[in-house]
Amino acid sequence: MADEEQKRTQVLTQYRKKLLEHKELESKVKNLREQIKTLKKDYDKSEEDLKSLQSVGQIIGEVLRHLSDDKFIVKASSGPRYVVGCRTMIDHAKLTSGTRVALDMTTLTIMRALPREVDPVVYHMLHEDPGNVSYSQVGGLSDQIRELREVIELPLINP
Repeated sequence: MADEEQKRTQVLTQYRKKLLEHKELESKVKNLREQIKTLKKDYDKSEEDLKSLQSVGQIIGEVLRHLSDDKFIVKASSGPRYVVGCRTMIDHAKLTSGTRVALDMTTLTIMRALPREVDPVVYHMLHEDPGNVSYSQVGGLSDQIRELREVIELPLINP
């Protein structure tokens, strides 16, 4: 009896160890699958970038209006407006009016949506109001202030 009880406890401890190993391996597999997904996404993006580099030049345009499922009115950077199609892999929801896009030279198909022309940080700085700041409130820059006055103010005051 005691021998069977001892075997039973040994088998149970081995079973628990195997369960822990299984859970650890399962979590590792899950992490590896997630890594594979991100790596595939990075790979696809780099492949797309490589294809766009190897392809014929593209025209930059701006979406004016969405006509139908895959037809848009786009104003090209050179001036004319075109009714163009769109690649199937592009999310149509991103192609709203005012969006910058790259058009294929030969088919005038929208190849990709481009980021804004102005850097977002600079774009937000345009809306900042510095307020009413005088030279006396700017500390430690007396040499620079003197140079600015010499270069900008004096020619305007004494032409």
